[in-house]
Amino acid sequence: MTPTDADHALRALDEALALVSRDPRADDAAGGLHRATAWPKAREAAISAGSGIRPRTHRVPLGDALGEVLAQSLDALTDLPSFDSSAMDGWAVAGPGPWTIRTGAGVLAGSDRPEPLADGEAVRIATGARIPADTTAVIRTEHSRESGTQLHADRTVLTGQDIRPRGQECRSGDLLLPAGSLVTPAVLGLAAAAGYDELTTRPRPRVEILVLGDELLTEGRPHDGLIRDALSPMLGPWLTRLGAEVTATRRIGDDPAGAKALLAAVKDSDADLVVTTGGTAAGPVDHVHPVLREAGAELLVDGVAVRPGHPMLLARLGDRADGRHLVGLPGNPLAAVSALLTLAEPLLRALAGRRQRPRYTVPVQGDVPGHPYDTRLVPVLLTDEHAVPLRYNGPAMLRGVAAADGLAVVPPHGARDGQDLEILDLPWVSGGCFT
Repeated sequence: MTPTDADHALRALDEALALVSRDPRADDAAGGLHRATAWPKAREAAISAGSGIRPRTHRVPLGDALGEVLAQSLDALTDLPSFDSSAMDGWAVAGPGPWTIRTGAGVLAGSDRPEPLADGEAVRIATGARIPADTTAVIRTEHSRESGTQLHADRTVLTGQDIRPRGQECRSGDLLLPAGSLVTPAVLGLAAAAGYDELTTRPRPRVEILVLGDELLTEGRPHDGLIRDALSPMLGPWLTRLGAEVTATRRIGDDPAGAKALLAAVKDSDADLVVTTGGTAAGPVDHVHPVLREAGAELLVDGVAVRPGHPMLLARLGDRADGRHLVGLPGNPLAAVSALLTLAEPLLRALAGRRQRPRYTVPVQGDVPGHPYDTRLVPVLLTDEHAVPLRYNGPAMLRGVAAADGLAVVPPHGARDGQDLEILDLPWVSGGCFT
């Protein structure tokens, strides 16, 4: 496909922005701006921040445990199966055939203990039904034929065939899953089969979202220097997909009263994670840094060498064991997404006791421009063979990520056609909180 003029213009803009960006190492050497944390180290810092805290636990009904993490091992409360049962609809037989068919009703699942079989006898049996004592095997219906009161097999009958013996899957007390396992729908089924009504789990991390800015509209079209708030509709569902419990989304202004409200919200929030939007730079109404200093917070990450999303930050609120944190997202929408995947996702997974996502790479289709010093996160579509970069990947744009399957991690100086790039999955593409 021949690139359009718009494609060339967007690529030229990317390259121009990269060239005029200052090397954070030079700023640091000159005693100027803080040195941004390298993107991989920022993610490691987020994981470390969420690890080693005092975990909260609760005991909940099975249906409420979905997406949480087991705080205790899942041990078998009984043998599974708890009795010898039939694996197929067919006939329970004793001894060699042909067999005399027992008159009367057959053996159904859930029925009382059946009468033992005499040698040379057969009785109809349903899948899951209890095997009569002295049964040799179960013959599937399609592998048998009746002749009057006699039953004949169409193929060799092996002792024990199509019988699920007691304890085939596990014995009472066996470890089924260790603590730390994610509760998926399959885990709920296993727990129910093993006799559980409730599970002890680590609850989802609580998250409060604070949307900062006076220029944001909650409805209607942008006008007169005002823009629509694109983050409030996006962040709550996104964080929920990452396994969090979003307790509130609040808007706070940029005026001095807003700064006081932000300080009170940061100090008083009982959330495990406070997520702010905007206000992380050093402008006249960027209150996040002053508020964090006033609150006595410890800055763990203050700027990340990544585009978009450079002014993101991570702070610890209170002592380490409490596990309260703040992630400051830039105000531009795609920059905020970059910060979510860089800091918020690994932090939330660690707070919840979940494993971090496995890393994987995909070859990129076409050359991708890079920043001279920083990592770039670029929305991509994933095909059977390649990651295809998408247009509309500027910091304020959502059009690209809305059509994407993930973000490609582009190293400094860019990537060449066919180069393997790490992919950050988007939560609705990769299975959400069940991964």
